[in-house]
Amino acid sequence: MQTRTFGRTGWQVYEIGFGAWGIGGGQWGGADETESMAALHAALDNGITFFDTADVYGDGLSERLIARLRRERREPFYVATKAGRRLSPHVASGYTAANLGAFVDRSLTNLGVERLDLVQLHCPPTEVYYRPEVFAALDDLVTAGKIRFYGVSVERVEEALKAIEYPHVQSVQIIFNAFRLRPAELFFEKARKRQVAVIARVPLASGMLSGRFTRTTEFPADDHRTFNREGAMFDRGETFSGVDYETGLAAVERLPVIAVEEGVGVGATGGECGRIPGEIPLDAVGHVRQEHALGERS
Repeated sequence: MQTRTFGRTGWQVYEIGFGAWGIGGGQWGGADETESMAALHAALDNGITFFDTADVYGDGLSERLIARLRRERREPFYVATKAGRRLSPHVASGYTAANLGAFVDRSLTNLGVERLDLVQLHCPPTEVYYRPEVFAALDDLVTAGKIRFYGVSVERVEEALKAIEYPHVQSVQIIFNAFRLRPAELFFEKARKRQVAVIARVPLASGMLSGRFTRTTEFPADDHRTFNREGAMFDRGETFSGVDYETGLAAVERLPVIAVEEGVGVGATGGECGRIPGEIPLDAVGHVRQEHALGERS
């Protein structure tokens, strides 16, 4: 794997990261901790140095498993976590300095560190990007030594464009795959010019672009690929990138044909579109089991 410079941070990371939503268990039909730890170790064994988690993944379990990985291994790696989705209701007015400070303190405890590598606002309402006081609060947390860098995870290109207007936003995490190509058209070049790191999330459209699913595939009742297809619990884009399941399967069936027509590998038309030569995205590919650590989940 090739390495990428992670924006202005100076970090050198491999172009594939470990997306740790699945190992939290919640909203993915459950996860076995032994298998989750095996997947984390396999990721390190194969050169992955960037792990993306959030305080709500398994109500903190994902963060705690990564903390355990740090205790069990000596290799250095970077951890990006997220804050904001613990708010109930999840509204812009909840993104206060006090709440952000509390979320950061909880993640510090879960991850067992004195300073967080990277904190991302976790897909906040659009209004948050027009509230400078939110980003000032993050600046204060940097000054206080609780976080090293901060960024955002967004649902829409328009939010990404607004976020990078703030000078200390170091990274933007955005959905990018064969179903969602607008970031390449409208955002990546602007991020490059500002030296903002880009994390391509949901690169395999919740696994659909892996080609493993069929019309008879069944998911557990507590898996978001069952209950969130219409956006019942959170933004529809988080599940199959917002694409109708039947429509998505039909598109995936066409990928080998498109690959032949375009003279590229199937991966270039599927999940691997997140890794563009000369560009800056890093794929945060999700994993649950050891065999997925070099494969796919989200």
